[in-house]
Amino acid sequence: MYRWMAGKNYTFVTEFFLTAFTEHPEWGLPLFLLFLSFYLSTLLGNTGMIILIQKNSRLQTPMYFFLSHLSFVDICYSSVIIPQMLAVLWEHGTTISQVRCAAQFFLFTFFASIDCYLLAIMAYDRYVAVCQPLLYVTIMTEKARVGLVSGAYVAGFSSGFVRTVTAFTLSFCGSNEINFIFCDLPPLLKLVCGDSYIQEVVIIVFAIFVMPACIVVISVSYLFIIVAIMQIRSAGGRAKTFSTCTSHLTAVALFFGTLIFMYLRDNADQSSEGDRVVSVFYTVVTPLLNPLIYSLRNKEVKEAIMKSLRRSKISGRS
Repeated sequence: MYRWMAGKNYTFVTEFFLTAFTEHPEWGLPLFLLFLSFYLSTLLGNTGMIILIQKNSRLQTPMYFFLSHLSFVDICYSSVIIPQMLAVLWEHGTTISQVRCAAQFFLFTFFASIDCYLLAIMAYDRYVAVCQPLLYVTIMTEKARVGLVSGAYVAGFSSGFVRTVTAFTLSFCGSNEINFIFCDLPPLLKLVCGDSYIQEVVIIVFAIFVMPACIVVISVSYLFIIVAIMQIRSAGGRAKTFSTCTSHLTAVALFFGTLIFMYLRDNADQSSEGDRVVSVFYTVVTPLLNPLIYSLRNKEVKEAIMKSLRRSKISGRS
């Protein structure tokens, strides 16, 4: 579609062409099979984690309640991105309408925001468990944890809705090619024409309410946790207390580390090749690793898995 703007003719974009990794056709099938295996493993691992938490009475605690929601969000989060990426690899590039692109961007922002909020809530949960152990049961009531999770979903929806509406009121013109694995903000901003200052400010302001705010909550929570742990006299006691936080810290480092690298830097300095590699980590690898992190580094989860396996063997023999 052609339109006149500021004395120039622009070709306005109504659909986008995703081309991530297509400059190496020989990588198409191996990457397709690799990401398909990652996706199936993500679905299996996170679904297994949810079922394990629901079935095991020892895991009916606030921490695992939050973890079950994190697993659910990771399933949705991956399902928004990976099937589209598989289509790009299979077809060596695929066309997506602006409406579908906006829908994908909204769902990605929605679930990614919830992921951030849940990790912040889990940090607060660990703070209460370590620093206020006698009050933990009275603070982390069922009503409180349902309220916290509901708030994460509402805040995630608000962030996704406002950022999507703001981003897609921008005018996209010229090339419609997005050399990226999905409709994300940095590659979309490279296609913007005209003045986008106000929209970009709104997008940044709402981004501040998600990532930096969650990082502050997590940092402050762990600052108090570290102070409390240092006050424990025995080295064994310190190690045991800190071990309850290591799984969460690992998940936080993986998720926020890649997001910070991607979004909290100058968009002009970003290289497409580097962005695509980083985006694979926070959209594909992190949801895959979360169940492994919480099962391999958590004694209660490992015991629950072993108990379930023993039950399966007994029922199989009978």
